Amino acid sequence: MTKADLINLISEKAGITRVKAETVVNTIFDSMIEALMRDDRIEIRGFGSFVNRYYDAYKGRNPRTGEVINVQEKKLPFFKVGKELKEEINRSGDKD
Repeated sequence: MTKADLINLISEKAGITRVKAETVVNTIFDSMIEALMRDDRIEIRGFGSFVNRYYDAYKGRNPRTGEVINVQEKKLPFFKVGKELKEEINRSGDKD
């Protein structure tokens, strides 16, 4: 599902215009991005949670040249699926 698909689905299910649905989707995503930028944890019960994971600096290797390079420390958003969603996905997989 793409962002456009999500906007169209919300528009149809909520009975609102596509422009209003797009505003809703953009507001949600922008709020989530802002929360992660502040290092806040995002928890959506029944769905999952988003949190930043921290990685220390390390020495890596350029695969093309073999040159050793210093990789700076970084943080990356990480999604952990919620228990209910995980169970639902596994239940639907059993029907095949």
